[in-house]
Amino acid sequence: MNIGQASSHSGVSAKMIRYYESIGLMPEAGRTQAGYRVYSERDVHLLRFVRRARDLGFALEDIRMLLGLWQDDARPSAAVKEIALKHIDELTRKIAELQAMKRSLQHLAEACHGDDRPDCPILDDLGSPGSRGDEDRCH
Repeated sequence: MNIGQASSHSGVSAKMIRYYESIGLMPEAGRTQAGYRVYSERDVHLLRFVRRARDLGFALEDIRMLLGLWQDDARPSAAVKEIALKHIDELTRKIAELQAMKRSLQHLAEACHGDDRPDCPILDDLGSPGSRGDEDRCH
């Protein structure tokens, strides 16, 4: 199949397929005599794997390691679990950061009158030097 068909069957854009080939995440596709890329069902299966891993937020280097493990029939599942647990830790940290940002912004939004007056604690906070969005500063 051509790159458009591989894209359609895998859910990965043609641009990303070319990128994954360029960084060695997937092998370069075979070529026709005219130079067009040709993909197999196995390539599409690999692209689906990559897409699902990206949907779960894995970094490209983690996906590279997961692909290697996926293709190794003698793989230890402990190695796969270690990558997944590391990613869970990263997600937990990011969630905590997002929750802290939400709390800070929520506090600032509640302190804003939202009327015709020009004073706005949200803009004051954003414009203050060294602002970290600390909620205690607003009390």
